[in-house]
Amino acid sequence: MDGFMTKAAFSFFIAFGVVVGAALLAGIGSVLLMTPPKVKMVQVAENLKIWAIVAAVGGTIDPIRVIESNVTEGYLTPAMHQVGYIMFAFLGAHMGTELVLWMCRSGG
Repeated sequence: MDGFMTKAAFSFFIAFGVVVGAALLAGIGSVLLMTPPKVKMVQVAENLKIWAIVAAVGGTIDPIRVIESNVTEGYLTPAMHQVGYIMFAFLGAHMGTELVLWMCRSGG
């Protein structure tokens, strides 16, 4: 179980970092290009959510193959681990997006 929680935490933080990092860099780019940074940051955070999940779980179709092959052979634990990694990655991406939305709402 320890290995699962470690990988799940990494999935969460990778997805969170992709969203927040990309939104912050988009905000910096907007300032340099003299466009409203809040609008671009929110747009980037919302558009990158799914890609952050993909990056966090490996960037390929392999997690889906693991789920499919293990379920068809009757092994549910590895399949549930993959679903858990995807859920933790989604949670990280969603929390990153919410943080960006919160930062852009507050502060005038």
